Amino acid sequence: MQTRKTYRINDDVTKTRRKKLRSLPTKAEYVLWQELREQKIGYRFRRQVSIDAFIVDFYCHELKLIIEVDGPIHEEQKEYDYEREEYLKNLGYSILRFTNEEVLFYRESTIQKIKEICNVISR
Repeated sequence: MQTRKTYRINDDVTKTRRKKLRSLPTKAEYVLWQELREQKIGYRFRRQVSIDAFIVDFYCHELKLIIEVDGPIHEEQKEYDYEREEYLKNLGYSILRFTNEEVLFYRESTIQKIKEICNVISR
């Protein structure tokens, strides 16, 4: 079985977009980043990372784990999100999705779920 190599897109447009996304996070992204940064949960995460043609919210290379925080726009683009997620899963990535509300109002349970998934994947 041959695995498909993924490429990080680094053209100027994508670099600029990633930089903008990093500098203007949503409140939920900011809150979650405060929990994920500096390996607070035991794994290194990066934010606004390119994987193939997509930019993901948070990514742990060691676990091939993507974490997405979904705001209201995602209600309007469910089909796109599904296709994107299936594409990334087919490349071997695991994906966790949380709504803004879960991150903001249920932070402890959100972090606990991330820790649990990290431990399962790392086994």
